[in-house]
Amino acid sequence: MAVFKLRLFEDVLPGNNQPVFLPPLNRVLYVVEGNITIENLTGSRYQPAETAWLGAGDIAMVPGNASARVWRWELAPPASDWDGHLRSAPGAKSECKLDQEIQLGSDSQWLMRCDRVEFPKGGTAYTHVHQGPGIRCCLKGEITIEAGGHTTKYGRGQAWLEHGYEPVLAPTTDREETAFVRCFILPRGIKGRSSIRYVHPEDAAKPKPQKYQIFGEEFIDLPSS
Repeated sequence: MAVFKLRLFEDVLPGNNQPVFLPPLNRVLYVVEGNITIENLTGSRYQPAETAWLGAGDIAMVPGNASARVWRWELAPPASDWDGHLRSAPGAKSECKLDQEIQLGSDSQWLMRCDRVEFPKGGTAYTHVHQGPGIRCCLKGEITIEAGGHTTKYGRGQAWLEHGYEPVLAPTTDREETAFVRCFILPRGIKGRSSIRYVHPEDAAKPKPQKYQIFGEEFIDLPSS
């Protein structure tokens, strides 16, 4: 097993700001508000709100006329010189929401996936595991994560890590609908398939209230130190 860092930043880019350049890393960009154009060596791509981009090379984020808010996930080796903060981008602000070490089999092949999960009022994700680790961030509502003997509530803009192998029970608030966006690292064999596995056989047969929207998934090469 090898240790890597999976982290989530929130970037706020003023409207008509200068391009913000990012070094090569496996990453996801989810546009929470506004819009950006992502430029790379082969062209550019327009990303409106509530869409995501996945990639690994040098890129530039260019905001539109209005301010943009972006959630940025990155997978990096622990010894990476890049700490993720946008210090060389005047006017832009970045906040690290979560920075966690994860373990991945260096002799296995992996993919990176970004999706959005939505729950009706009072919906619950029954006790389950996943096939790999990932960081989630709550878009709206409130979700309770019961795992490893601990219970923690997360509201709008709050992030948490799930290791994948640790069983999780996740009820949501009955006051409003709940949604979160996540980026996680999965075996390549999971491509196009659900990564969730229910711990209790009786839960597997129950109706599932949550809905999924996969924005994209990409085969990745693990970064070297």
